[in-house]
Amino acid sequence: MKLSLNGTWNLYCIEEKGGKNPRYGWPPDTEHCLHTLEAQVPGNAQLDMYRAGLTPDPFYGDNYYEYIKYENCSFAYCRHFDVDEIPEGEEMILRFDGIDTVADVFVNGEWIGHPEDMFVEHEWNVTNVLRKGENSVCVCIYSAMNYVRAREYPVGMIGTANRNQISYIRKAPHCFGWDIAPRIVTVGLWRDVTLYSRKKTRLTQTYFAVSSANEGAATLRWAFRFATETTDLEEFRITVDGVCGESTFSFRIKPNFTSMNGAHTVRSPKLWWPKGYGEPNLYTVTTRLWQGEEIVDEKTETIGLRSIRLERDFTPGKQKFCFYVNNTPVFCRGTNWVPMDAFHSRAKERIPAAVKLVAEAGCNIIRCWGGGIYEDSLLYDLCDREGIMIWQDFAMGNTTYPQDGSIDALLSDEIEKFLCRVRNHPCICLYASDNEIDQKNMAFEYPEYRVRYNRIAFELLPKLLQAHDPYRFYVRSSPEVPDGFNLENVPEQHTWGPRAWYKDPYYRDCTASFIGEAGYHGCPAPESIRKYIPEEDLWPMRNRSWEAHSTEDLRYTNSSGRNYLMEKQVGLLFAQIPKDLETFSFLSQISQAEALKFFIERARAMKWNRTGIIWWNMIDCWPQISDAVVDYYYVKKLAYTWIARSQTPVLVFVGEASGWQYPLYITNDTRETADVSYTITDADTNVTVTQGSCTVSAGDKVKVCGLDIVISEKRCLLIDYTVNGVPYRNHYLTGLPPYDPTQMRHWADRIL
Repeated sequence: MKLSLNGTWNLYCIEEKGGKNPRYGWPPDTEHCLHTLEAQVPGNAQLDMYRAGLTPDPFYGDNYYEYIKYENCSFAYCRHFDVDEIPEGEEMILRFDGIDTVADVFVNGEWIGHPEDMFVEHEWNVTNVLRKGENSVCVCIYSAMNYVRAREYPVGMIGTANRNQISYIRKAPHCFGWDIAPRIVTVGLWRDVTLYSRKKTRLTQTYFAVSSANEGAATLRWAFRFATETTDLEEFRITVDGVCGESTFSFRIKPNFTSMNGAHTVRSPKLWWPKGYGEPNLYTVTTRLWQGEEIVDEKTETIGLRSIRLERDFTPGKQKFCFYVNNTPVFCRGTNWVPMDAFHSRAKERIPAAVKLVAEAGCNIIRCWGGGIYEDSLLYDLCDREGIMIWQDFAMGNTTYPQDGSIDALLSDEIEKFLCRVRNHPCICLYASDNEIDQKNMAFEYPEYRVRYNRIAFELLPKLLQAHDPYRFYVRSSPEVPDGFNLENVPEQHTWGPRAWYKDPYYRDCTASFIGEAGYHGCPAPESIRKYIPEEDLWPMRNRSWEAHSTEDLRYTNSSGRNYLMEKQVGLLFAQIPKDLETFSFLSQISQAEALKFFIERARAMKWNRTGIIWWNMIDCWPQISDAVVDYYYVKKLAYTWIARSQTPVLVFVGEASGWQYPLYITNDTRETADVSYTITDADTNVTVTQGSCTVSAGDKVKVCGLDIVISEKRCLLIDYTVNGVPYRNHYLTGLPPYDPTQMRHWADRIL
């Protein structure tokens, strides 16, 4: 039996007095409330208020500041539902896939639970509370701000940009305001709500991991857990059957206990490979629990047979950060993944289009950033199928989290639930404790390493991974900066730097073995800007509407440094600031496109001294001015096309000038030999600069020649080439800024 409780609920907005949550465990006072309205589940209360006409469009102008006054309110979600039957001998489970955030749950007026974590599912056995016929459920979600105000903050508890409220609450950090998201402290039942029955005898855990894999054999490690009230276990057995096309495997287990672990060798497996290195083959695996001749429970899922390891070395001069899949080194080309929508109830529907963008841009990895959420399983399913690896940060970012154990139980429950949900996906290549906590703590100039030692990253999380997903690799921050190191001499780095000219020494001479973040601003298309900036504020851009979408917190600052930074970057590249929005947008997008192209191609020119780059980022979670290369409305900036070409698995590209020449490289990020023919022409004269052909071995990078062009000469080189007969295009701008805007428009037309 399964009953969806999605749909229309009643919603009550109740003011909390004195900066405090009301007493927990008591039904909400829905008789005395600010607003009564209808709510959609899954959903967010702010969206319900907007639909009801109580608040303005949160994404338009600076309207999201109108929502701050509701940060001191509770929101009670209530509805009735009918239960036709309660299956005999089974348990009735009420499941919430997402409650944002601190709440009490009541069924038929009885309190059943007090969740305090928005990231993961919550379930309660309501068998003894339900009745046949009409039932009621009410979820009172308390003010997150008042919840965190009740905590005592030691002086060493520091949140990003002074948002100390992040530290004590298991809620997406970006909700409190970030440079990629507005300050909207979301509230809601943001994922599915379901009432279902389950058997008392059932599978409770299935786990598959691959410890070694090659074309001849793969070692599949497995673990199964089941529950039963049956006294004698002699009648039980478990069968496992896997199929991928013509490749199959099966094995049988006679358990002597409800918990068992083992291994099975799959001969001549169809291996899972990341994009560009082979096919992302998936096996459909069905695990059945038998009692005698009866199947009492079964579970079907997809897995991939592959091994992944991360090799790291912090030794100065020998830094290394390299992924190996099936013992093959992989050069990573990818993007950072932020939540798909600032209102998380709308995130799932945006995932397919975003994954398509990632795949078509030639990415073979994404990094799920620690300031966001744990995405719906759909993301992991799609990345499995596309061969896109996932580097998964746990949901902590740029903040000092409690080191005294006060949130350990909450975190432990969260991480266990998340790991059990995603751990069988082959796409996951790495877990990271957090985003930039090590890096943030470096900025405080503590006198001893012990002060910035993160017990959660060093002690709690490793124990949880040991227990629930022991075959994956883990890093203790991104970037991780051990005692005695700094941000410039660790293997993985976030290369934001001065954000001046994208080829200045900071970017060109970076020592990173692997770049986990690197970005550059690009103005969205005017057609998109007009959807969220009022007409009177469209141009010039120095006004409150632009600043609100930058996303500075305008309550504490009267400027928008990132917008002005974007303006300065345009001025640097073209020695002028355009006088109209259309020209500014175009030149800004050129600036961003050339910067990201340089970051990617510089990394590929340094292969294998540099083993990958995960740039920032693919798509916005709301309409804003940002580093994203696709805006919230799915309108691609020029950088998207530039990146897609620079991330082609086999790439012909021009490197940075040395002496009197520009080097011409070919890199092959595949497991096959590539036969390459190329012709380079001048975009202005159509004169051939050079042409030739070359065979490049699997995984290799070669310098094929040098181009005799003086570094001060400004030219656009069009690179047309074929790989095993398939045509591709790239380009390169020689010379130094400033460039002529009119000339650049002509070049852009030729490039496209």
